[in-house]
Amino acid sequence: MTARVLVVDNDAAMVGVLRRHLEAEGRTVLGVTSGEAALTALRSQDVDVVLTDLVMDGVDGMAILREVQQRDPPPRVILMTAFGSLETAIEAMRFGAYDYLTKPFKLAQVSVAVTRALDDRRLRDENRRLREQVDKHTGLDSIVGRSKAMQALFDQITAVAASDATVLLLGESGSGKELVARAIHRRGARRDGPFVAVNCAAIPEHLLESELFGHEKGAFTGADRRRRGLFAEADGGTLLLDEVGDLSAALQAKLLRALQDRAIRPVGAAEDIQLNLRVVAATHRDLAALVKEGGFREDLYYRLAVLPVRVPSLRERPEDIMVLAAHFLARAAGALGKSLDGFDESATAWLLAHRWPGNVRELENVIKRAAIIVDGSTISAEDLGLAEAATEALNLREIREEAERNAVLRAVGRVNGNLTRAAEMLGVSRPTLYDLMHRFGLK
Repeated sequence: MTARVLVVDNDAAMVGVLRRHLEAEGRTVLGVTSGEAALTALRSQDVDVVLTDLVMDGVDGMAILREVQQRDPPPRVILMTAFGSLETAIEAMRFGAYDYLTKPFKLAQVSVAVTRALDDRRLRDENRRLREQVDKHTGLDSIVGRSKAMQALFDQITAVAASDATVLLLGESGSGKELVARAIHRRGARRDGPFVAVNCAAIPEHLLESELFGHEKGAFTGADRRRRGLFAEADGGTLLLDEVGDLSAALQAKLLRALQDRAIRPVGAAEDIQLNLRVVAATHRDLAALVKEGGFREDLYYRLAVLPVRVPSLRERPEDIMVLAAHFLARAAGALGKSLDGFDESATAWLLAHRWPGNVRELENVIKRAAIIVDGSTISAEDLGLAEAATEALNLREIREEAERNAVLRAVGRVNGNLTRAAEMLGVSRPTLYDLMHRFGLK
């Protein structure tokens, strides 16, 4: 069945250009030059996609969006807007708009946006009945919590999973942002596709572009084979960009282009690769403040923060501490083959009094180590204190090893893969450099 697109703009010339372009691609197009005519058309016939200007005389794009939301299932709405109205466009996406195009745009961008909107509608129609039958907490069992804060988070996960818009997860380190991203993926239309996660802060800048977008064979010294990149690996699924606030200005620009065009260009390639994936970004930093300070692109922030979700810290949900502790203890006991009953009164008091600056990740590490240390079947405050000290020591060692790994990566990158020169730069022998690369899993 031919897809039907409704084009709405006060500018008759713009309507004509878009109609001819979309009809040449095999779409059935209805063009109108006012919001009032658009509402009449929507009430009298079915359309799959609405491509509408945001700012119009009389009935504007927001009014059309509200009308569309009354339909079941609703057509996908793509807004056309000037840069000065970006915040309004972002707000519209939070209320159900599928995407937006910033004027002036290329007709190729229109084609990509309409195709993606049609694909999204088809996927959602196929999965809608199944999702309605699933309890709203199914797929969230890996996230433990009974507090009001976590119940609100579960509701948010369910809501944003129903959309294909970019999600920005905000929260402290260790609060469980990756688990939330995985839950969004499992409940979304792309659940059968891959889930790929990358920590943008853990990879040196000169390697991150190739890691994300891939490279062609011979693109640079040491590129002895073609690499697909993580964007391509996540095609058809979800890509989690963790610690996105640490991206350099150059990579921010490349990421913005990839999000706008839904396409990437591998290093050394001559042509773009079109992709169909959902992006979830995460950060512990205040991106809005970074934008004001000039440390993060405003247009990229708007692209990422379409659906912001804040993950609460453990301090904000103290009623979940003992629930999580019991969960982690049962898991640790199973892995160790131990029979552990739980926590005595001193351990419970210790757990509830601790501030947990490392959030859920810190709690899990402390419980794991306490399960190893304990002699009997019940965890005491003494076991937890020893476990915390061991965890802190481990964290220091991990920090030191991460610094060594990054130093090796930087040195090898600066000399374009010449290991002899890299060893000289690091002040170690070539065999020692080989050992370090082997220990850190570097090729």
